[in-house]
Amino acid sequence: MSKGGALDLASGLGGKIQKDDVLEAVDKYEKYHVAFGGEEEARKENYTDMVNKYYDLVTSFYEYGWGESFHFAPRWKTESLRESIKRHEHFLALQLGVKPGQKVLDVGCGIGGPLREIARFSSTSVTGLNNNEYQITRGKKLNRMAEVDQTCDFVKGDFMKMPFPDNNFDAVYAIEATCHAPDALGCYKEIYRVLKPGQCFAAYEWCMTDSFDPNNKEHQRIKAEIELGDGLPDIRLTTQCIEALKQAGFEVIWEKDLAIGSPLPWYLPLDTTHFSLSSFRLTALGRFITKNMVVALEYVGLAPKGSQRVQAFLEKAAEGLVAGGKKEIFTPLYFFLARKPLSDGQ
Repeated sequence: MSKGGALDLASGLGGKIQKDDVLEAVDKYEKYHVAFGGEEEARKENYTDMVNKYYDLVTSFYEYGWGESFHFAPRWKTESLRESIKRHEHFLALQLGVKPGQKVLDVGCGIGGPLREIARFSSTSVTGLNNNEYQITRGKKLNRMAEVDQTCDFVKGDFMKMPFPDNNFDAVYAIEATCHAPDALGCYKEIYRVLKPGQCFAAYEWCMTDSFDPNNKEHQRIKAEIELGDGLPDIRLTTQCIEALKQAGFEVIWEKDLAIGSPLPWYLPLDTTHFSLSSFRLTALGRFITKNMVVALEYVGLAPKGSQRVQAFLEKAAEGLVAGGKKEIFTPLYFFLARKPLSDGQ
């Protein structure tokens, strides 16, 4: 980790949470989850607070280790991680069939890495919906740096109650984001409402697969680790996502777990047996260096108290993701393309 990288990481830790309050926020966040006595219903009822705390606490770590796009991707053997992520974003835009000048909504946009890439790739205007103030502030700065701030912007809002009129967007997408929703049906209904008739919604969802056994204790542990480390109220089955889409009114055009048949496994960047110079910060050695640097930064007061705890639950999440991927009980690459039917008389 370079000195500049370390200082950038330290300056962002805690997001909009006051530095002296980070440790308390970590305590409150952890108590939502199973390992700390939390329950699913409490996570769903308080999802806004839980997810906001999560992204305030982890965004700096994500950007340092992963870049501007916080998601996985199927990967060819000749590709770098960065190349696969860009191709994954382009694939989404192509499936939506977006055209220059159209208005597109990114639901749960993070700091806007996919938003900027898709906007430049397709010459569209992309609005990012996000309920986390720190990520929006960071995303706007990155938009200005990328010179897309004239056509792309962020709106602060809850994707369960979107601050947009009906039939407003030419396309909507979500990349590993609506898994944070406490209720898939409610979230998909809002997306249906703001999408123009005849237009499409596409997403990559985090899901448990058909191989997941809810009565298997190891499967339960892996699921709980992912939920804790990734700010999730509950991880749904792929079949539950499709049923919710249909109940919301969508026509499902096609769906597939893109993890199946990927030449390289999606979890490879997090697998401690794998080494890569191009994604060094995600490797076992890179994560070891990051861990010790965070310890040092917290010790000298550059990083707030509680930073090591955040790094620790992210490490646990990485272990859960790799285990879930290897056992094929979890996928972050469940893709679907759905269409809002034309209304009567159109």
